[in-house]
Amino acid sequence: MKRLEDLRQRIKTNLRDNILSFWTDHMVDQAKGGFYGRISNDMKLDRQADKGLVLNTRILWTYSAAYNCLGDQAYLRLAHRAYDYLQNYFWDKDNKGGYWMLDYRGRPKESEKLVYGQAFMIYALAEYYKASQDRESLDMAIDLYRTLEAKATDPIYRGYLEGFSANWDYKKGLLISDGEHKDSEKTMNTHLHLLEAYTNLLRVWEDEGLKDRLRQLVDIMTDLVLNKESWHFDVYFDRQWGSLTDLVSYGHDIEGSWLLTEAAEVLADRDYIKKVEQISLNIAQTVLDQGLDIDGGLFNEGTRQGPHDRDKYWWPQAEALVGFFNAYQISQDQAFLDACIKCWDFIDSKLVDHKNGEWFEYIDIGGQLAGPDEAKADEWKCPYHNSRACMELLTRLNKKINKK
Repeated sequence: MKRLEDLRQRIKTNLRDNILSFWTDHMVDQAKGGFYGRISNDMKLDRQADKGLVLNTRILWTYSAAYNCLGDQAYLRLAHRAYDYLQNYFWDKDNKGGYWMLDYRGRPKESEKLVYGQAFMIYALAEYYKASQDRESLDMAIDLYRTLEAKATDPIYRGYLEGFSANWDYKKGLLISDGEHKDSEKTMNTHLHLLEAYTNLLRVWEDEGLKDRLRQLVDIMTDLVLNKESWHFDVYFDRQWGSLTDLVSYGHDIEGSWLLTEAAEVLADRDYIKKVEQISLNIAQTVLDQGLDIDGGLFNEGTRQGPHDRDKYWWPQAEALVGFFNAYQISQDQAFLDACIKCWDFIDSKLVDHKNGEWFEYIDIGGQLAGPDEAKADEWKCPYHNSRACMELLTRLNKKINKK
């Protein structure tokens, strides 16, 4: 019990005084609205950085969820700010959906519709509705869900295609990738975050069609994306779900393990929950066995033969916290709790910036932190993974401790 109480206090302090305070104190754009697009580790603010859809939807989700978790009105005010900016600048009023990138003045710079980004808009709008009870935000989320179902689904082979023009014409090769896998038409990453978004939307909007689509997404993730020989998710696919690489992403594996459990719980089918829990445990055990370093940190990437990118980025560590604790809750296996606590010790000692706030993006295999000019916040370095991990753990620890 003492270990759990100690973990709860450390997590709560980091959430309020390190992560949320950083974004509140440094990233609010008083001149142009919304939030700034970039600040470096040495605290040099780029007031003219582009503003990305992923960053801004994740900010909206973070402050909405922080209010829902902690009840502080200051977080709700910042959630209002994020929502207003998203609605007034990112939302394409003619074609629906969110622009991928704006310039610092709020003008569309990249107007394409990547399904990955639309998923985060639904995810954030649902959380904001939960916080604000603003029906307009829920209507936006529902409208976008229906647009995706009309424009982005593959009616023959199931699942969702990746990228579209501003007016929703399909554009093969438009996906979030390093450029190496442009032949891919479907990805694990997009389907995982659609599952996450639809789960959150179903929490606030009980709709049989949405419920059916969410269950189909769980089945896609467990039957088509998950490789049940390796217990890793495959990453890139052709349209017919042929895997294009043996790449392994340990962070996505452990993130997927708990997001699948969460989706099954929201679907509220007891037998289905048990089935998905066993799958989640198999994934978490594989990550524990293959992806975790002796210091408690999670490696970045590998193949089915083992890790090859041993750098430790902030977001897989955050997902490991929740994924291992979720596996502990399902199994009561102490090894998963030990892994969670050891991972937190690694984060706190190696990645948390105790001077300026937030977490550093990565520490490499040689122990070198991300450099002073690298991003503390940008279009991808957002407050979502780490704040969510803290809030998930707080909620789960509160239930565990209070139950005892």
